[in-house]
Amino acid sequence: MSVENVVDFFEQHQKSVNILTFEDTSTVSKAAEALGVTPGEIAKSLLFKVKEDFIMILMAGDKRLDNKKFKEIFNAKAKMPEAEEVSEATGHPVGGVCPFGLRRQIPVYLDYSLQAYARVFPAAGACNTAVKLSIDELEELTGGQWVDVIQS
Repeated sequence: MSVENVVDFFEQHQKSVNILTFEDTSTVSKAAEALGVTPGEIAKSLLFKVKEDFIMILMAGDKRLDNKKFKEIFNAKAKMPEAEEVSEATGHPVGGVCPFGLRRQIPVYLDYSLQAYARVFPAAGACNTAVKLSIDELEELTGGQWVDVIQS
């Protein structure tokens, strides 16, 4: 169901994107190995709870969140929701979370670390799927705002 929502999302945006399917791409290292790319090229999607709302941040797969930068930008401590909340908010299971075909509208932020790559591979709604997008396509499709929230 979740992958179908992603397919519908791309159709609604008149974007022809192939959903790549593998045995397991639920972690950055598994996804990078399956795709034959570096971990940095995996655009990991992280959902955070900010007060009573959710936000999603996409960053290069080999980067880690800087809690201080997060707090300065969002005026709140970075709090990751429970797996059940993630699924409820996004419609996607943990390991397949992506900014496409979301169950509800969630603001999306793109970390500048993604700009080091010509193309990136975010998940596509299941723990064994991904899509290949240019940075411009990712920005256009997500409407994401650029931020700097990774550790230096």
